[in-house]
Amino acid sequence: MTTVHITIPATSANLGPGFDCLGLALALYNHVEMTTAVSSPFAISITGEGAGRLPADETNLVWRAANALWQQVGQRPSGVEVRLHNHIPVGSGLGSSATAILGGMLTANALIGSPLSAAQVLRLAITYEGHPDNVVPALWGGLVLSVAHGAEWVLEPVPVPPLEVVYVLPEFDLPTQQARAVLPTAVARGDAIFNAARVGLLLRALSTADFARLAIAMQDRLHQPYRIPLVPGLGAAMAAAVAAGAAGVALSGAGPSLIAFAAANHAAIAQAASDAFAAAGLPSRTWILPVAETGATVNGRSFERSSLC
Repeated sequence: MTTVHITIPATSANLGPGFDCLGLALALYNHVEMTTAVSSPFAISITGEGAGRLPADETNLVWRAANALWQQVGQRPSGVEVRLHNHIPVGSGLGSSATAILGGMLTANALIGSPLSAAQVLRLAITYEGHPDNVVPALWGGLVLSVAHGAEWVLEPVPVPPLEVVYVLPEFDLPTQQARAVLPTAVARGDAIFNAARVGLLLRALSTADFARLAIAMQDRLHQPYRIPLVPGLGAAMAAAVAAGAAGVALSGAGPSLIAFAAANHAAIAQAASDAFAAAGLPSRTWILPVAETGATVNGRSFERSSLC
């Protein structure tokens, strides 16, 4: 009997102007454990976030991702027991689907002797997810810029000093498909320039903890103006966070949550945003999370970044 345990951090993608290319790993974790079994071909259990909501059968995303890898290499165990313990809320803008895909693939690969390198697993996970901005920092940790170059990816980690962020999740269902459906198919040249300039400024501000620049650097014209109106109270919550001392505020991923950066007063910022959601009729949960400098681990061991390129 062989057991593999994977730990994967949450991620916040986009961070304002970095649409579909920028992501930050945060210290909130999902755990995937797989054990070879002979008693049955498949069994799955789920505890924590998503228990009773996520499917506990062959349609579970972790299991589907694992099977995708086994099909890729033409090898799979005869029986597997899967145990999921989740701390990352489902549909929260914290990359829960990316952790499921990456967790399923990393566990499946390790369970059969790791025929694929970590870099190969990462690229398979990016293809399965459809975009890199959550998957890459979940594996690498920290802040990562992902750039498409033909059929390849240029992955650039950006060192950041120790930071804590405020994360506020309203009780509101906003499927990613719906959040993408409201986006325009083309953008004006001025909007493209607006975002390109702010991505550069955002990378500098985060790498140097220059909070004074974040209010400008986290502005966006490509996705947030279209998504914010979908969630009652979201615009007011973002404004309340700024009024309480946040230097920069953005949607976390596609929403419905927000992420706020500040040098201090994190609890007050979280409370102000939560109060704004409450005024719009939405209860919410809040977290204050440090950046996860280390990404996914396999049986407690992380990956060297040089092995992920």
